[in-house]
Amino acid sequence: MKILFPAKVRQHRYYIALFLSICFYTSAAAQLNKAEATALIKRIVPDKAAAFTVESLPPQADKDAFEIESNKGKIILRGNNGVAIAAALYHYLNEYTHNQITWNGTNLHLPDRLPAVPQKVQRKSPYQYRYYLNYCTFNYSMSWWNWERWEKEIDWMALHGINMPLAITGEEYTWYLVYKDLGFSDAELQDFFSGPAYFAWFWMGNLDGWGGPLPLSWMKSHHDLQVKILQRERALGMKPVLPAFTGHVPAAFKKKFPAAKLITTNWKNGFADTQILDAADPLFAILGKKFLEKQTQLFGTDHLYSADTFNENEPPSDDPAFLSGLSARVYEGMKQADTDAVWVMQGWLFYSDRKFWKAPQVEALLKAVPNDKMILLDLAAEIEPIWKRTDAFYGKPWIWNMLNNFGGNVNLFGRIEGAASGPALALNDTSSGNMAGIGLTMEAIEQNPVLYELMMEHTWQSQPIQLDNWLYKYIRNRYRSENPDLLKAWDILKHTVYNGQAIRDGAESIITGRPTFDSAAEWTRTRLNYPPKELLPAWDLFIKAAAAGVNTDGFRYDLVDISRQVLANYALPLQQRWVRAFREKDSAAFLLYSRRYLTLISDMDTLLATRRDFMLGPWIATARSWGNNTAEKALYERNARDLITLWGDANSPLHEYANRQWSGLLNDFYKPRWAQFFDMLQHSLQTGAIPDLPAFDKQIRSWEWQWVNRQKAFPVTAQGNSIQTARRLYNKYRPVMENPL
Repeated sequence: MKILFPAKVRQHRYYIALFLSICFYTSAAAQLNKAEATALIKRIVPDKAAAFTVESLPPQADKDAFEIESNKGKIILRGNNGVAIAAALYHYLNEYTHNQITWNGTNLHLPDRLPAVPQKVQRKSPYQYRYYLNYCTFNYSMSWWNWERWEKEIDWMALHGINMPLAITGEEYTWYLVYKDLGFSDAELQDFFSGPAYFAWFWMGNLDGWGGPLPLSWMKSHHDLQVKILQRERALGMKPVLPAFTGHVPAAFKKKFPAAKLITTNWKNGFADTQILDAADPLFAILGKKFLEKQTQLFGTDHLYSADTFNENEPPSDDPAFLSGLSARVYEGMKQADTDAVWVMQGWLFYSDRKFWKAPQVEALLKAVPNDKMILLDLAAEIEPIWKRTDAFYGKPWIWNMLNNFGGNVNLFGRIEGAASGPALALNDTSSGNMAGIGLTMEAIEQNPVLYELMMEHTWQSQPIQLDNWLYKYIRNRYRSENPDLLKAWDILKHTVYNGQAIRDGAESIITGRPTFDSAAEWTRTRLNYPPKELLPAWDLFIKAAAAGVNTDGFRYDLVDISRQVLANYALPLQQRWVRAFREKDSAAFLLYSRRYLTLISDMDTLLATRRDFMLGPWIATARSWGNNTAEKALYERNARDLITLWGDANSPLHEYANRQWSGLLNDFYKPRWAQFFDMLQHSLQTGAIPDLPAFDKQIRSWEWQWVNRQKAFPVTAQGNSIQTARRLYNKYRPVMENPL
């Protein structure tokens, strides 16, 4: 008999638990897991968890429900699953204790005696699905997350009613095992798997190998992480969406299968061609089936599969018959492995390439799959609702999603009126067909928390949200204050940064752009949706509220963010001053304003260093933490640096797409870059020589690539006092902003 030592025993029990969870997840998801719901309450309000009692509601017909009432000194939370219980808890915290939990600031100051609920509260969601995440979120925000961070996010999801999360962590390990079963060597796969910061675009077939080679240790560790993620999500009653095969294969595939029909495609963003296996090739269904079988063996299934054909890659033909056949074969590949498979498709391609995807093409792609076997994600419905020009996706169930953030850029932005009314207006529109849910599909999280709190309020109501009333409660819960100055400030924010007019997504600051005389660049779009002067009174009012003693975590975050936005806006008129001075050959004025410009960058860096939310250090440190040796740590740091700067090599056309206004990045990347530009221009003024801008562009690309490949530790804990720093910068900059030119 083999003796198992304690560590081995624990591992043995872990795999038994995993096996049981995979075998029995279906029945578990259909009913309330009281132990998991109670554990969530203990994580959220550990000191008050004993005051809550969890009870089950009968299984609902695809629509979650909860109840809250007081009984014998206890707060009774009833729900049909863990998500409903979590939502009941959050409703109680919001409405009765005036608390709030966001990515950027949490207020959880409960009274010694929890208030009773005067009358039973009953809520039922009008939406079967509440979807969460975008492929891009897994990299722009989640690239380096460990289980501790994932656990917090899953709790956040449950509190906000999410029941249909995209779950693609660890997908690379599944594919590794599939290709190993097919006889591929590690050497043949080395140039296939991307680095960890680029998985989203690797999974979507846009690139191969960039940021690699990917260590096997990463694949194995993230297989284990995915197991934990799925166990928790399912235990709370969520139904995760797992990936399916869309045709992307290694370059070595042709060597292994010479007769395979491959389509060569290119994302057109500075990366090499990728190979897509033609859906008409018999190998497509075989490979798709093998992948889903292996994935189910590793992770189980809830029968929801994400698959996006030709994401930002144009199909080889616009013939409706071709597109219909392609779609049918993709679905058939899923069905062969899982007869209950439901295809979940992002509708992004219909937005990003609308010249190709006209009505006949969209209809052909969608109608080839049975209506009950496909769900469409209207991925950016707050920007352009695709359902309105596709006859509500031709009868398919579909989900209204808010995208809001692109690339993880740091800015105050959103369509707050649209978020308050859009989902309910669509739900009640007789032409909206089979609208089955709402969701959040931002490319990155941990910014503009008000938009996400507002959007998920729709989970439990079918009518538009009365925005002013909702904002009053949001302010009260976030700041523990009903300060009238904050009410006025938020009315200004509503009509400026959050008015959602004129521009698609939030503006960047010229500071984050590659040095230029222009007021904008391709991925440094500085056009605002409001006159910058109109934001200043909101800054005044927040500074005034700080002086009055408002000092919650959420307030400090918002004060820093508003101060950051005002300073970021001010960079543009300051740039115009040194540009004018240079063109007028005024060396003294150029020196004065270029120095002020660099000082502004440093001042912003100091401000942002007071909040961990705005720091480069944690991004780099968590990336390195996954490395098991020096080489792996260096690889992950290079991935982390590259994604938020060049997004590729030195000649990447995507540079600055994912720019961040972060402490550390401002002083170590953006400021030195501008300083080199100013040195060149100052030399030009002194010598009378015409500045060689093409030579500088070549030089700075080389410098940027060197920065990407450096290694350097940055602070991981906040430094300084947010309120004091914001006040100091307010006193310094506010007087010169009224008439900046």
